[in-house]
Amino acid sequence: MNGNVLTGGFADAPVQAARAFRAALEAMARPGRIETVEGAEAPGISTAAAVLLLTLCDRETPIHLAPGCDGAALKRWIAFHIGAPVVAAEEAMFALGGWQALKPLDRYRIGTAEYPDRSVMLIVEVESLESAGMKLTGPGIESEAALNLPEVEAFARNGLLFPLGWDCYFTAQDRLAALPRTTKVEAL
Repeated sequence: MNGNVLTGGFADAPVQAARAFRAALEAMARPGRIETVEGAEAPGISTAAAVLLLTLCDRETPIHLAPGCDGAALKRWIAFHIGAPVVAAEEAMFALGGWQALKPLDRYRIGTAEYPDRSVMLIVEVESLESAGMKLTGPGIESEAALNLPEVEAFARNGLLFPLGWDCYFTAQDRLAALPRTTKVEAL
């Protein structure tokens, strides 16, 4: 991306946003399934992360940018294309960054007993996404799936909080996968 804040949004917003939303829903409904997306470019982040931000966030969606993703150019891109406020981790509905940069994970919203959906969605930037590594089981998975995840422990702790907890999208280049709080993660 050339750094021009006016570029990088969807060229055909209705069509591209609909396709992106469908991919995001499919990934969340089928944990471990890798979807390919296109149509957005933002400074310093993957195409998939930019697509998710454009598709799932608006000016009423507080976003936290973890170190490594908190550059001025990305903040300007978010302000122009989405209008979302950039906030501290504790206030975020979405948080974007690498796995280590997003930690500690206990500072994010996990919802309340009355509103478990008022939790953070982590968008985790990774080097690559592969259907290998950790074993996934749970709703939306016929028997089991696999995904290369950064660790097991954080997902196990998050699962103990159910129905509270955070959910994740993992993004690499133009690919994304999702891991809802209902998915059980085990090392292979």
